[in-house]
Amino acid sequence: MLDPQIFGTLTGWNRVWAIAAIHGERARLAGLHGELAERFQARDRVVYLGNYLGFGADVAGTMDELISFRRDLLAQPGMMPQDVVFLRGTQEEMWHKLLQLQLAMNPPDVLVWMMEHGVTATIQAYGGNPADGQASARGGTVSLTRWTVKLRDAMYAHPGHRELIGQLKRACVTDDGTLLFVHAGLDPERPLETQSDAFWWDPGGFSAMTQPYGKFRLVVRG
Repeated sequence: MLDPQIFGTLTGWNRVWAIAAIHGERARLAGLHGELAERFQARDRVVYLGNYLGFGADVAGTMDELISFRRDLLAQPGMMPQDVVFLRGTQEEMWHKLLQLQLAMNPPDVLVWMMEHGVTATIQAYGGNPADGQASARGGTVSLTRWTVKLRDAMYAHPGHRELIGQLKRACVTDDGTLLFVHAGLDPERPLETQSDAFWWDPGGFSAMTQPYGKFRLVVRG
């Protein structure tokens, strides 16, 4: 049995709506939510496949939109919290690592790499200055810790953001074992429980699949 703290499991479902990368595009997400709300039926379920943060112009607003729409869905008869699942994406994994940047082997280089791959928008969304981050990374552990703590506190000041980030799952399955939802990658040679970073950093695993993965009929990625 999969650990419910790590994996989502959809039960009592009729249809599953899978939503791919959003990247801080709040307006586009709101439009998608409007369309989904019109088509949503009893026993429908929703899986967000990750990458809510990064790149876009309104990362914090995107988080607010996700929280608001989840609340609307759960207000519908029969819907339960486990019927709406949020997966951890590459951007969320990078953000998690960024908030612990002082523990990295080479913080200045790691931060530059993260900024080149989209995290700048998330830093700015929570009131951070990328240049200050670079200076703090060069300044040593104490100054960098102060910078990352400030970013974390700024995120936590937004209602619901801490809770949403804290409930992200590695993957999601349906209770009958036919559907598997992942963010980007999957190692076809490893059991689901031991995938870990492969979900975020190994998209090439899909092209390496020459046969069904386990007993799943369909694997969906973001």
